[in-house]
Amino acid sequence: MPLIAPSILSADFANLERDIRLAEEAGADWIHVDVMDGHFVPNLTLGPPVIRRIREITRLPLDVHLMISNAEAMFQHYREAGADILTVHQEACVHLQRTLAAIRQSGAKAGVALNPSTQPETLQYVIEDLDLVLVMSVNPGYGGQKFLSSATQKIVRLKEMFSGRSVWIEVDGGIQEDTGRLCIQAGAEVLVAGSYVYHSSDPVKAIHNLKQLVHPASVV
Repeated sequence: MPLIAPSILSADFANLERDIRLAEEAGADWIHVDVMDGHFVPNLTLGPPVIRRIREITRLPLDVHLMISNAEAMFQHYREAGADILTVHQEACVHLQRTLAAIRQSGAKAGVALNPSTQPETLQYVIEDLDLVLVMSVNPGYGGQKFLSSATQKIVRLKEMFSGRSVWIEVDGGIQEDTGRLCIQAGAEVLVAGSYVYHSSDPVKAIHNLKQLVHPASVV
């Protein structure tokens, strides 16, 4: 089964603790936290103080996606607030290898996000420094966007690049049952779902539906 990481970007911020606990009780594996700075992407979300409070109310790993400029100078604040996985953008990180090494040195897992137009081969020289690659299947900045089908071929190419290595492939953007199945079939292991979970009439069922998606080769 894939790992499911509900994105709290689509949660009710007035009832954030309730929505996080709902995801936890429904069997979510991680909590995905989208951090946006209004500069690298055209939106503002939340910062370390909120992540610190989230850390106090859940034991699930906090999967923190830094959609920010100058992540190499800022990631430590999010690590200290409680992030377990820190993902920076290839497009926003000038000294990518150094940043990934520093994230790992801090004790967190290190990830790189790829925008829809960024090719997987740009990661060829940092493979040894990676724990995770986040394939953006929408352009980052807002929730509720339509899934870009080109993401599946990118997943296939990453899977080939990482042959024999332990690197999670995560997908974020427009994930629901049909698109999630395509991603799993292509080789993804982690699905981020925001609107599909938190805008559903039954968020628990939505998480259960995603957790039941399996690669056809796994079906006997």
